[in-house]
Amino acid sequence: MKVVLKDLTKIFPNMNKKIKEGVTAVDHFNFEIPDGKLVGLLGPSGCGKSTALNLICGLETPTEGRIFFGDTDVTDLPPENRGVGLVFQNYALYPHMTVRQNIMFPLENLKGDKKLSKEEMEERVQQAAKLVQIDNLMDRKPSEMSGGQQQRVAIARAVVKMPDVLLLDEPLSNLDARLRLQTREEIRRIQRETGITTVFVTHDQEEAMSISDLIVVMRSGKIHQIGKPQEVYDDPVNLFVATFLGTPAINVFEGEVKGEKLFISGAEVLDVKGARDGEVWIGIRPEGFIPEKNGPLTCHLNGVEVMGRDSSVVSTHPACSAVIRSIISTESDIDKNSETVSFSLKPFKVHLFDKETEERIRFEY
Repeated sequence: MKVVLKDLTKIFPNMNKKIKEGVTAVDHFNFEIPDGKLVGLLGPSGCGKSTALNLICGLETPTEGRIFFGDTDVTDLPPENRGVGLVFQNYALYPHMTVRQNIMFPLENLKGDKKLSKEEMEERVQQAAKLVQIDNLMDRKPSEMSGGQQQRVAIARAVVKMPDVLLLDEPLSNLDARLRLQTREEIRRIQRETGITTVFVTHDQEEAMSISDLIVVMRSGKIHQIGKPQEVYDDPVNLFVATFLGTPAINVFEGEVKGEKLFISGAEVLDVKGARDGEVWIGIRPEGFIPEKNGPLTCHLNGVEVMGRDSSVVSTHPACSAVIRSIISTESDIDKNSETVSFSLKPFKVHLFDKETEERIRFEY
């Protein structure tokens, strides 16, 4: 089931009664979620991603715009008639019910043509439990289970009624690091096996990039970029997207372009054919540095952190306000006792941005 959002806007009343203008949580959101794909809504806290999810499922009413499931306009339909499954951040399980009862609960409320017999409900519950690999825990109550197991119950409860669209609102936030990794892999597996169109809301860019077919990067209610995770990482449209994606984060320098040459603190570091003269922000991905004895970019060396396969060179530079992290091979020869370290740069890992608008400046290399 594809989901189409047309000019979707949500404005909440301002809590300060002296200010008449409302707070815009979602601002003219236009996007088509392809049938059977997993889409990650990604952005910092307060960017409007959860509000967008609530609009899709019907928990919020849009101020403007329409929502379509396939060719059907569902904007005015109540949540229970939209055919959605929703998984919350806090699991929202019924504590007095067993796993079996929790999963079966949505099926017991089906009416009319959708009403199922006891045998059909039991079969559906067993299938959903097996899908999330908790079929051996059916008689336990939530208090007797780990956080990861409870989250699986919540997912089983959402998919048991075979929804057209599955909505996940920061489902991994309450889990520890190891469980987050394991559960996100399970979510990806379940989505592929069921083929349900899925929207996954998160502020964690690593989560979104690892399991999504497409990511939607948001800020202040607006869409900044839509694309496949690797494409958005390699080709950000502006400085916000570039800095939001990537671990470690992209290194941002102040610099300028003169005669199609890029300069950092007066040192010529790269040819940038086609770039106009002027001051720029320079984003260099951590993997974009090549240690070179007489490289054009010289930084003050703080230390080298060995991380097994790779090393992280930690350094500083007057043109960069933050600590610089460069990811290099452990085979690279770095003198850890030296006060400085020099680099040349991989052009395809260097992005230029307008100093005022922060929009991407393209160049050839």
